[in-house]
Amino acid sequence: MSSHNLVLVANEASTPLARKVADLLGVEFSEMIRKRFSDGERYHAFPASISEKDLVIIGATHNDSSHQEVLDLIQGGRYWNATSINVIIPFLGYSTMERVKPDSREIPKGITRTRQIFRARPNFVAFIDLHSEAVLHAHAGEIRTKHIWSDRLVVEKVQSLGLEDFVLVSPDYGFSKRVARLASLLSCAHTAADKDRYDTDKTIVGQVSSVVKDRTAIVCDDMIRTGGSIIQTANRCLEAGAREVYVLATHLVLSGNARHRFEQSRIVRILGSDSYPGVEPDDLVDVYSVAPLIKKALTSHLISPPDQTRDRNS
Repeated sequence: MSSHNLVLVANEASTPLARKVADLLGVEFSEMIRKRFSDGERYHAFPASISEKDLVIIGATHNDSSHQEVLDLIQGGRYWNATSINVIIPFLGYSTMERVKPDSREIPKGITRTRQIFRARPNFVAFIDLHSEAVLHAHAGEIRTKHIWSDRLVVEKVQSLGLEDFVLVSPDYGFSKRVARLASLLSCAHTAADKDRYDTDKTIVGQVSSVVKDRTAIVCDDMIRTGGSIIQTANRCLEAGAREVYVLATHLVLSGNARHRFEQSRIVRILGSDSYPGVEPDDLVDVYSVAPLIKKALTSHLISPPDQTRDRNS
């Protein structure tokens, strides 16, 4: 197909990111028609016919409203006979809840929420820097999925800092494999901190290797929520002799008083993407866009479709 058959829409939260993607693709962004009634119900309508079109939906599911809107857009695409429905999830809400403890009776919403998206019957769903790839398999095999890694953008961002001697630091061993891959691309050293979680949003970070001594430490993670473990890791780096500390994470949630905590810390800058809605660059936060990654994924999938058996769940 060509880009002329593509209709690109977004949920309300991810509209700014979707506009960037539309510009890169050279297509018109289709703004959904939205109304809110006095009883709280929401009205949605496509601005033009999507019949026999390849519908692209970009939508972070960072809160319940945005998650529901993505579901509505998918089902609307089915109702109005889109040729294909292709969904890009820049940030997947509840992504850290993909596993449950035995006998806890908790709901693994990372899986159940993603399964809701799959059961709305899109043809293709792509996610950016998932916390766990387990959610990719929460369907019966009838949907093409893709995990989009932001490694290339991360490498470009770190290189743009002009740092001469730096080391990448993972706040725990669970993320160390990704950090090792980034370090290989950047030809730099890497290490991991000892972290233990003792409550829902509470962690304690132990020591960091002396490899950070007299170097700039860049603490890397997939997301920053409260910032607790990141700031603890930064402090351990400084205690181990690091000259200064940067923080890098794809998804900048920065919930609660996280921003204030970072402002009170000795962290130089926070580097992250625009995958999480509402993130804006300022003196503390340096934001790069994931729009080029989304454009590339859509180009390879829709405009030049790859071999489906080879690309499934890649």
